[in-house]
Amino acid sequence: MSAREQKQRRRRFDSGSAAETEAVGARIAAGLGPGDVVVVSGELGAGKTTLIRGACRALGVEGPVTSPTFTIGQRYDGRLPVSHLDLYRLGGLEDEDPALLDDYLDPATVGFVEWPTIATPALAGRPLLPVSIEHLDRDRRRIEWSAATPRK
Repeated sequence: MSAREQKQRRRRFDSGSAAETEAVGARIAAGLGPGDVVVVSGELGAGKTTLIRGACRALGVEGPVTSPTFTIGQRYDGRLPVSHLDLYRLGGLEDEDPALLDDYLDPATVGFVEWPTIATPALAGRPLLPVSIEHLDRDRRRIEWSAATPRK
């Protein structure tokens, strides 16, 4: 696929509230299936967990969806199993259990990874959907993602 085709397949939404950010998460979740991994990048406070909460609601998760910054990962029950990883506190994966990602990101689960940069090599070969969130100002965020499903 050409760079132009890839650019045309990108989606962008400017969110002005947590509810709008959750709605974008739900829209993204509509195209997800077992084994898909959504990697969410953005600054602190950009709304990564808010977006993931919206996706989890669309996937049938009813309980609280909070950032697993201090626990690294959480699992949720929905129509599909959902895993949510937050790698912010990790300096790298070298000192972690080698099965850390595999424990959460299995072929039957929809996965979400916040702060995915340190895991890039370990995520290679998985069906990834990159999402980026950036601050536009105090209350507005720009969310960009690929319109294509991560599955090959």
